[in-house]
Amino acid sequence: MRIAAVDIGGTSIKFGIWDGEKIVEWNERPSLAREGGVQLIRRVQTILQHCGKFDALGISTAGQVDINNGSIYYANANIPNYTGMKVKSILEERFKVPVFVENDVNAAALGEAQFGAGRDVSDFLCLTYGTGIGGAIVINRQIYRGSRWSAGSFGGILVHPEDLKAELDFSGCYENYASVTALIRKARRIDDSLADGRAIFASINRKEVRCVVEQWIDEIVYGLVTLVHVFNPPKVILGGGIMEQKFISTEVRQKLLSFVSPGMRRTEVVRAQLGNKAGFLGVAHEAEKLLK
Repeated sequence: MRIAAVDIGGTSIKFGIWDGEKIVEWNERPSLAREGGVQLIRRVQTILQHCGKFDALGISTAGQVDINNGSIYYANANIPNYTGMKVKSILEERFKVPVFVENDVNAAALGEAQFGAGRDVSDFLCLTYGTGIGGAIVINRQIYRGSRWSAGSFGGILVHPEDLKAELDFSGCYENYASVTALIRKARRIDDSLADGRAIFASINRKEVRCVVEQWIDEIVYGLVTLVHVFNPPKVILGGGIMEQKFISTEVRQKLLSFVSPGMRRTEVVRAQLGNKAGFLGVAHEAEKLLK
């Protein structure tokens, strides 16, 4: 059995083959997403043409996905003209195999549920911290998607109402304070060379940089306090490349315990385990089900 899987992001397209037990092929290409949805899907088709024969296809993609027909319900300006793209039907017509399409954060949560940090629980929340903040709600090992496939949009939690200015610009909202973008924005006020997470943590011993990081961790905790009290989950999984810094998850865990009510303190806060392969593995496993 050969399952092709593709993880479409704003920066890169990760792709490969899953044989039902392990990844047997793996590669990555620039997505060039700014060229728009049409060119993006053409690029995916070109990539898949070089993957050999496969029996099913799983697609993890940025944007809100209509899970019923595998189309893009909504995508922001990071991928122009992607909204409405009928990904599933386009790829099924081209490759004559069943296709499963899922939002990238949901796909990562499915991967963690099956193979990673969520293996031992039936319910959990998954958050990814990067350019923005993505979220997924897993209940009974299934994604809860909401009425329009958009549940888990945790970046919209209002954490600073005093800063709320206008609809849809995330002013006052979690994403504007706890994303990696927010961390970099604050760090560059100190030193313009602190332009990414690696540079920031390489300078963590500088007092002023450490202070910025601590304040950013506080912002992460503020959103999690709300989520833990609303969902009372057994586990919260934190993903995104920045979370490879063990210091962050340790600090988040300790600070969160001091802010939530005593009855909520058994929630585990852990780092995601699958890294940039989580979405790939999630949709590969779901695509495999289409053959049964």
